[in-house]
Amino acid sequence: MEHVVEQKPTVFADRRGPAGDGPSNGVERRQFSDSSVGGNPDAMELAEAVDQYKLRHRRRFITFEELYDVIAELGYHK
Repeated sequence: MEHVVEQKPTVFADRRGPAGDGPSNGVERRQFSDSSVGGNPDAMELAEAVDQYKLRHRRRFITFEELYDVIAELGYHK
């Protein structure tokens, strides 16, 4: 006779919704907007473009290839 151990299902806590660790007002904190007070206007434009890309594509982090795409969309080229 084989002893079978019953496993409990793993509970996944989805913290992406409004009940998660983010702000309770529904506004998602952006990566660069909080830290770019003043400074280089070109760098601020890039930061805003990266944040907009992440919002459009529902990405928290982006790859180097995606960053290159954002930079190219701004008109920069080698």
